[in-house]
Amino acid sequence: MKLKLGLVAFAISLTTACVSGNSVDKDAQLLAKAKRIHNNAIVLDTHHDFSLADFSEEQNYTMRLRSQVNLPKMDEGGLDVSWLIVYTSQGELNEQGYARAHKQALAKFDAIHRLTSEIAPDKIELALNSDDVRRIVKSGKKVAMIGVENGYPIGTDVGNVKKFYDLGARYMSIAHNGHSQLSDSNTGEKDRIWLHNGLSPLGREVIAEMNKWGMMIDISHPSKQANMQMMHLSKAPVIASHSASRALYDHSRNLSDEELLALKKNGGVVQAVAFRSYIDGDKSKAFSEAKKAIYQKYADQVGFEIISWDERKLWPEQELQAYRKAFNGIRDIAKVDIDKAAASIEQVTVSDFVDHIDYMVKLIGIDHVGISSDFDGGGGVQGWNDASETFNVTLELVKRGYSEADINKLWSGNLLRVLDEVQAVAKEIQANN
Repeated sequence: MKLKLGLVAFAISLTTACVSGNSVDKDAQLLAKAKRIHNNAIVLDTHHDFSLADFSEEQNYTMRLRSQVNLPKMDEGGLDVSWLIVYTSQGELNEQGYARAHKQALAKFDAIHRLTSEIAPDKIELALNSDDVRRIVKSGKKVAMIGVENGYPIGTDVGNVKKFYDLGARYMSIAHNGHSQLSDSNTGEKDRIWLHNGLSPLGREVIAEMNKWGMMIDISHPSKQANMQMMHLSKAPVIASHSASRALYDHSRNLSDEELLALKKNGGVVQAVAFRSYIDGDKSKAFSEAKKAIYQKYADQVGFEIISWDERKLWPEQELQAYRKAFNGIRDIAKVDIDKAAASIEQVTVSDFVDHIDYMVKLIGIDHVGISSDFDGGGGVQGWNDASETFNVTLELVKRGYSEADINKLWSGNLLRVLDEVQAVAKEIQANN
């Protein structure tokens, strides 16, 4: 009897070893497949905010900075294309506010051009169309593209659309967090107060002007009513540069099924965003509150006052930079406690993020979904928390059975197809004028 048990145990151990070995082999094969797909793809992320402080000779994207995106981290994660964002916060709807925002926007355009033409022209180049993207990637350099987040700095001069286009902007949202002179914002849902009931008359002019010059219309921040109006008015496909599914998490920044289906009909693409509070706000809130308490504890110890973004958003850039530098010191001393909290609180993960991709692909098709992070603007999930971890998204997609062709579409094919179509429509409009 002991002999038989021994033989059974030996057989079980052999079987377990074989199963374990097969599992290891399968994991290794899957990893190798994902690496091959990732290395062959043009990996493009449509939304990266940035600080002007990181675009100087002394401190810039050639260095592995604190920022979630910079050239060393892009290299580590195999990220080829960074859409750098000319963002301006929402201010008063008057000439003084427009002038201030316009000046800030031009400073950000200038920083991007300085990076690509003076600081690191041998490492990163500005692309203006899909042919540029493919040429630059083939050369071995990284690619910079420009998006404008908030049409507020346009002011009341529609001619500024062409000015921004000539500076390299290839998409623009016409509102951010707060109603602009052009469009209502998604934030109006909070108090149900609307300024335009969608687009303003000036906003409609701007939509036509963007079509004319070949600038993609971004529906990520405006209100649902404005989005539906833009998709109806636009003669070219639109994009949502960084949005998730409202059916999976009910947040005003996410797109409803109705908006997604309209986007499919329009021929556009939604760039699913890895932003914790849009992916799973419940998980995100628990960790955010824990972090906030930890930061406050250490801020109190050193006499530092933590200021909310609403209070900081209109500060001059110099004051913002000084504040960020001081707050980074708080982050440093709080890191151990933050890491402990992260280990004990359930996190929003790459898997949660890809759930949104899955949902939108099933709803509107693989040709209408892409990928974005909103890095350095609040984005990032566990597993894809900066550009160095970009491969993990491809790995998760491979695990879920997406083909190489599908993954190529998600990473860049769909977005570049829309850019081509938008620019083709612009040529047609210009030819007929």
